[in-house]
Amino acid sequence: MVQKVYGTPAIRRTAARNAVQALEQPNRHVKLRVQCAESHHVATVYDTDEGLVYVARSGPHAHGSRDFVDAAHHDAAHGVEIVDLLDPKADVTVDDALPASCECGPHTIARSELLRAIESDEHRLLVS
Repeated sequence: MVQKVYGTPAIRRTAARNAVQALEQPNRHVKLRVQCAESHHVATVYDTDEGLVYVARSGPHAHGSRDFVDAAHHDAAHGVEIVDLLDPKADVTVDDALPASCECGPHTIARSELLRAIESDEHRLLVS
């Protein structure tokens, strides 16, 4: 695949979001699921036409059914969805740290750690 160059981080993130939304059956395109030590869903990496896309929520969000779908119970706040290309090689300004959170609290996940897990053919990554 030819590595695309995106003008700004906002354009890159929009392309990543559109790529995930274009997946007809997203679960079939999951490359890596990230969970905390309590087995809460922290983040997911999808294989898309744009490349590997990281999807997570940052900030407080409601506990969902099996913690994969955010379904509000008493609080309508779902946090902020973070969607970005996992490996934007052409953009040297990209920070290695990616934000995420679960019911345990906030997490920071390194892009390099996610890429290593995928290269090692892991399907689940535990973070503390």
